[in-house]
Amino acid sequence: MTGKRSYSLPAIFLLAIILRLAVGVYLGDSVPTNTDETSYSALGARLAEGYGLTFDRGWYPFTPPDTPTAHWSFLYSGFVAAIYSLTGPHPLAVRLIGAVLGGILLPWMMYRLARRLYAADILPEAVPGAGLSLSADQLRVATALPLIAALLGAVYLFFVQFAASLMTETFYIAALLWSLERALALQQLLRSGHADTRACLRLGLGLGLALGTATLLRQSLLPWAPIMGLWLLWQGWRHSTFGASLRSLLLAAGITIVCILPFTVRNFAVYDNFLLLNSNAGYAMYSAQHPMHGTSFREYDAAPLPPGLDGLNEAQLDKELMRRAIGFVTDEPGRYALLSLSRVKDFFEFWPTPETSLVNNLGRVLSIGLFLPFMLYGVWLAVRNPDSSPASELLHREDVAFLLLYMAFYSLLHILTWAMPRYRLPVDAVALPFAALAILDLVGRLHLSPQIATRGQP
Repeated sequence: MTGKRSYSLPAIFLLAIILRLAVGVYLGDSVPTNTDETSYSALGARLAEGYGLTFDRGWYPFTPPDTPTAHWSFLYSGFVAAIYSLTGPHPLAVRLIGAVLGGILLPWMMYRLARRLYAADILPEAVPGAGLSLSADQLRVATALPLIAALLGAVYLFFVQFAASLMTETFYIAALLWSLERALALQQLLRSGHADTRACLRLGLGLGLALGTATLLRQSLLPWAPIMGLWLLWQGWRHSTFGASLRSLLLAAGITIVCILPFTVRNFAVYDNFLLLNSNAGYAMYSAQHPMHGTSFREYDAAPLPPGLDGLNEAQLDKELMRRAIGFVTDEPGRYALLSLSRVKDFFEFWPTPETSLVNNLGRVLSIGLFLPFMLYGVWLAVRNPDSSPASELLHREDVAFLLLYMAFYSLLHILTWAMPRYRLPVDAVALPFAALAILDLVGRLHLSPQIATRGQP
């Protein structure tokens, strides 16, 4: 079994890389206009040429020419700049390197999260001695599920498409999955009663590095962090390991702050004003709640900047636009409620639309459109956990609840702010291990895999 797994995972990586390289070559050595790809390519080129985080002309949504910006991910801009400094401003180079890295990182993190969820080879750092009592059938199931999840992550077409794009999605999702896996490991440790200081600190270190990396790629993770922290503190309290949970989370929070702090200092030096990380939250909230939408959200329409903001820098603009966005909500709460309700469709959209390209439409239909039934069935199996489920004795309800909490919170966050299918991708990634459970269950019921058939099947 070990040998089979050692060959299966590299084969999945290879398949993922090949698919992503093919899309990267298809997309070519240019970026579409008026997209985030355009912005990251232009910003990376300027940074590589020594002009810093600036644009050579006025840039969406409010950056003047030759003026330092904090609107875009610092980490991903640096990644693009590092490649451009070696190859020149060739988007194809970023696409190909991103395809290789994404083809390894995302399926690997999917594998790790599913392995953690289904208790296969639980790391000694989390629960000493765990896994030794698994039966042969349980071990086969617990070994198969993470591999199926990794395979789904490799072929999920939306993931393939974005790995070949000059956007933060792939690296952000990989870092997010890493953070959730470390959080699950900490939760299992707290539940085990073996929460020694060394193990707590090791898990806190990993969790902090994962959260810090993910936040530098996309700061929209930040609202989730305190929710996750409160959940883990509650787990510590429930299992009489509150002190261990507190120590781990303080270390994780400290490391996350250390990751963000250099950019906060940089922003203060540039703008003479506090700006934690990026300057995009205020505009995103302002544009998404703008009266121009009425009660039906138009995900691809950006609201014009209000008059009277001349002379404000990005940090000041971020605060002012957030203030006005909150005003839109408080002045018309009924309209805001209906507007948010309309974003449910935009967030879960899986059908083709005329506003998006052929590649985007195919990616949407052949990813969430194809796998949504398996995701829903897998969640139902995990929650109901019938005796006939392949993982009936492997899943723990607290672990399932934690991942479902993330999926619900992150979905609600975007439905209440700015929603589009692209922003749903992190939720898709967390749902795929449940889709793996559904697929294994259906295969067993159809008698297509007697080696992993489990008790309770006819």
